[in-house]
Amino acid sequence: MSKRMRRLSTLIPVVLVAALGGSAAIAGTTADSLLSRGKPVLASSIEDNTLTADKAVDGNTTTRWASMEGHDPEWIRVDLGQPADIHRVKLNWEAAYAKSYRIEVSDDGTTFSTVKSLTSQNGGTDDNTGLTGHGRYVRVVGTARGTAYGYSLFELEVYGVGDSSGDTQAPTVPTGLQSTGTSATSVSLSWTASTDNVGVTGYDVLRNGTAVATATSASYTDTGLTADTSYTYSVRARDLAGNVSGASTPITVKTGTGGTGGFVIAAAGDIAEQCTASTSTCIHPKTAKVVDFINPANVVTMGDSQYDDAHLSDYTNYYAKTWGKFKAITKPVPGNHDTYDEPQYNGYDKYFGSAIAKPQGKRYYSWEKGNWHFIALDSSDYMTHDTLATPRDDQLAWLRADLAKNTKGCVAAYFHHPRWSSGDHGDNPDSEQFWRTLAGAKVDVVLTGHDHHYERFVPMNADGDADPNGTVELLAGTGGAHPYDLKPAHPTTAKLLSAYGVLKLTMNDNSWTSQLIGLNNTVEDSSPTYNCRAKG
Repeated sequence: MSKRMRRLSTLIPVVLVAALGGSAAIAGTTADSLLSRGKPVLASSIEDNTLTADKAVDGNTTTRWASMEGHDPEWIRVDLGQPADIHRVKLNWEAAYAKSYRIEVSDDGTTFSTVKSLTSQNGGTDDNTGLTGHGRYVRVVGTARGTAYGYSLFELEVYGVGDSSGDTQAPTVPTGLQSTGTSATSVSLSWTASTDNVGVTGYDVLRNGTAVATATSASYTDTGLTADTSYTYSVRARDLAGNVSGASTPITVKTGTGGTGGFVIAAAGDIAEQCTASTSTCIHPKTAKVVDFINPANVVTMGDSQYDDAHLSDYTNYYAKTWGKFKAITKPVPGNHDTYDEPQYNGYDKYFGSAIAKPQGKRYYSWEKGNWHFIALDSSDYMTHDTLATPRDDQLAWLRADLAKNTKGCVAAYFHHPRWSSGDHGDNPDSEQFWRTLAGAKVDVVLTGHDHHYERFVPMNADGDADPNGTVELLAGTGGAHPYDLKPAHPTTAKLLSAYGVLKLTMNDNSWTSQLIGLNNTVEDSSPTYNCRAKG
């Protein structure tokens, strides 16, 4: 059945719904309100770029979201912007409806609990009332399709009572502000979390009396500072309703000396899906704006810069229009999607050109900036489980030789497939030789992608065990591709987030820090300040 026929087949039911009262009627309790209209929304897939997830919350019963055809399960998730008591979820299905589905809620967008499961449904309008869920995120998961197509919703409406309704009480003033580390160009801060009658959403960090950032946890690393300079800091808390606490007792911190070779890198993997800024759910135009905000010296991409088969036309039509702005300062590596072109890597090689894609004649290479040595690797050579390529000894031999001749005091490496991951793909044994070689050579930080989430690990040894003198892995498949589900965190995981954003790496002469900068330029996570380790 064509899309046009499917739309026509639902014309009469839609008209009847409108005639019978397809408005935002309130049910359950009179205090309930429509919470989902126009809110951020994600979906597990879309049929095409005209049937995006935002169409399900736009209040228009002639537009719709549709998942890819012929696949179970599929889901759509709406972020209400604040926790709420969920009493009612109304679903207006197109002809491609869910025969079985469940309604779930979550506080963090990662761990969901089921509030209602339904089977033997027949489409049309499902008005699920009398629900008792509580959370910020509501997800509808289709588990069995009613047709041979996918899942398609004209409207998803969530009703309830937001936690911040009528809230005028500010959070408590943060206490215990202290410096937990300094470098020549950075200051790391921590403080005791505030409390609130509803919930604290973040903290404004004030430097010399001016707010310079918003942190989502009780720690922050301020970067880009001047060496041997004193700065005064305080913090204040915000809640869901926008109430702001008073500022904490200020402290004064002095940066270290030196730091003349400091610079900032922006990094992410898994970036450009086949969409443009004209679609509100298209993420890579938004992460490109985050790169602009970071204003880096160089951009590092950890593979899969372009989806799906990474043809040159895809790079030109999508990646080039957003992250392509930074092409001249980009130091990329390929991912598995770059091997799906015919011939392999064709789009990657032609878009970036030999000077960027193969600066030393291979797709693996090294480069230097300040007191840092950077190693870019092509991990697809080693992905035997994906039958992408036969493992070759030449790259590993080159890596060992490159590490042996390095004279810089700090070293970073990056490639696509992570050795360690709490994401959908999980730990990757095919990256074992890379990780052991890099950890054994005391490389300071390894950047990866492939799994579509953010994960920061504590320093680890070659076996993946916590070791204060080990190597830090940062996984940031956060550049724009749709997120994957998360698995339980590793014992060595310091932070695990299902989020979009860009890594900001502040590289000093003898130390480094990292931050995940979210789509609103907020700091979603900050690492401690790590000192570079003696090589050899």
